[in-house]
Amino acid sequence: MDQGQLMRSARFRKEREADWKRLERLVTEAETHGIQHMSFAAARDLSALYRQATTALAIAREVSLDKALLEYLEALTARAYLSVYAPQERVGGVLRRFFAQSAPRAMRRSWPFILAAYLCLGLGVFVGYLLYQESTGWYHVFMPSGLAGGRGPEATTEFLRRALYDEAPDKSALGAFATFLFSHNTQVAFLVFGLGVFLCVPAILLTVQNGLSLGAFFALYVDRGLGVDLAAWLSVHGVTELSAICVACAGGLQLGWAVLFPGDRTRRDALRHAGRDAAKLAIVAAAMLLVAAVLEGFARQLIQQPETRFALGWGVGLLWLAWVVLAGRSPR
Repeated sequence: MDQGQLMRSARFRKEREADWKRLERLVTEAETHGIQHMSFAAARDLSALYRQATTALAIAREVSLDKALLEYLEALTARAYLSVYAPQERVGGVLRRFFAQSAPRAMRRSWPFILAAYLCLGLGVFVGYLLYQESTGWYHVFMPSGLAGGRGPEATTEFLRRALYDEAPDKSALGAFATFLFSHNTQVAFLVFGLGVFLCVPAILLTVQNGLSLGAFFALYVDRGLGVDLAAWLSVHGVTELSAICVACAGGLQLGWAVLFPGDRTRRDALRHAGRDAAKLAIVAAAMLLVAAVLEGFARQLIQQPETRFALGWGVGLLWLAWVVLAGRSPR
């Protein structure tokens, strides 16, 4: 660099150095305490000085000033950019905004798909119940042996009753059981969600299949005069768990619908658009499954009275419904 360039660089720096130092102090303050804790005047100066620094950097590059000056300005403007434009919200704030606004709004927008998912499940329960009444052999067709746990047409009524009213549950075993069920149900939910993109059909079939298992299981207990007891036992976790599977299925149906009927968009754009709400539904389903696992692993066996089981399960269900209907609405 010749003498003239050095003099121009020195003059350039001298004319603006005070503002750069001021910007550097403000950036340090923003990095340390967060811009939300800065005064209005300081935040305003930070933004204004950042724009001045970027202008100075552009000029410095244009007139080829010295390398050290360019590197200093590039580092300073990069830090200032992050302070001004990077998300300031913490993880807790993101989660709060998601569950208070984004998720319930996505649930309301997706109500036709959620309704369709409930209908698929209900159809499966109805058919499973009727087929068991025709022949108990259907039970082993619909019910996975791992979930049956010895509860089948060959079991005695007393054995079935004891499974509903275990008066001395092992808490450690219940914890392991909750973990197993959470893993199993999460796999089911994410399968119906992920398979929905394939023109909706696999998600519908899988949801109906879950309904078939439930219908056959219920028919078994009704035959032994334990229908109300089973309904109470299932209510504790089933209201939340089955709703979670329906919500996940609705997300999958939404994706499949976008592929089948993209409208004015390309299929890729339609899928991307539908994926925004579908992904939120999948996250909600995962949260519901977590709650259901806790209820299933502990409350279901620790609470023995059918009335209390009904009240707890459907009470939690009403809370979910109130959240979907009321949360995230803009004040009029």
